[in-house]
Amino acid sequence: MVKIFLNTIAHPKGNIMRKAIITAAITGSVHTPGMSAHLPITAEQIIEEVLAVYAAGGTVAHVHVRNETDGMPSADQATFRHIAETVKKNCDIILCTTTGGRLGEPVANRVRVARTLKPELASLNAGSLNFALFHVLEKHNTFKFDWEESYLRSTEDFIFPNTFKTMREFLEIFAETGTKPEFEIYDVGMINNLAFLIERGIVQTPVYLQFVMGILGGIPATPQNLVFLVETARRQIGHFEFSVCAAGNAQFSMCTQSLLMGGHARVGLEDNLYIEKGVPAKSNAEQVAKIIRIARELGIAPATPDEARRMLNLKGLDQVAF
Repeated sequence: MVKIFLNTIAHPKGNIMRKAIITAAITGSVHTPGMSAHLPITAEQIIEEVLAVYAAGGTVAHVHVRNETDGMPSADQATFRHIAETVKKNCDIILCTTTGGRLGEPVANRVRVARTLKPELASLNAGSLNFALFHVLEKHNTFKFDWEESYLRSTEDFIFPNTFKTMREFLEIFAETGTKPEFEIYDVGMINNLAFLIERGIVQTPVYLQFVMGILGGIPATPQNLVFLVETARRQIGHFEFSVCAAGNAQFSMCTQSLLMGGHARVGLEDNLYIEKGVPAKSNAEQVAKIIRIARELGIAPATPDEARRMLNLKGLDQVAF
């Protein structure tokens, strides 16, 4: 049986409403500019999307950055800083910076943003996998820039490296900066990796897990697999907070299941370019508004950033370096 741990608040009318963290993954490193006219590319576009997500009720923005001229994913620290500083001046949304970055980015470069910005929250991938995008070429063959096709095609022979050494070194930096890791779990073996790190005292509990489903090379996005992931994590880790994101058309169904199971939800154009079948999403905020409508129908309200800070025991916006 799956145990459900609920974060609740008192409703003004006396009812108890559960609160869920709603994350938007703004641009990512999976989709290329030729796939959607609405994918944010420049720093200003990313900032605009983050602020719109906040206005729509979003709690967290998961941030990657891209080259301003051709949209190629990058790890440019000046761009990260500009986005973070501008967003902070305008709202208190939680920024979760990526340490995954561009596929093929040197490992040492991926974690630099943790030291540069000392964010409250950052992704930390809990194991290596075949991260494959080459099959997308069967549906998308129109591109804006020369790099797009070769970038996707190269993933037929690509391993996304996140070794125990990498994880230990990243966690040491996170400990120095007071950054909470959001552990990206692409398959069930990564739960075992994390349990090992906890047992060795390298990771402190409680942890925050993001179950990433539907990537070719990772666990398929099915209801049965999500139950399996949660039950396995309960047995091996104990109490934790978890969120779910799913690639493509499984996004809203898997996020809804996560909400029903006591978890949180991540939407956004990093994971899915559509708002419904055959209808492109015009923005991240559009997807946030949809999952919040679904959540409210289930008696669940979106957590504010400060409520999420308490849920996840984050250090606070006054402790970041931007």
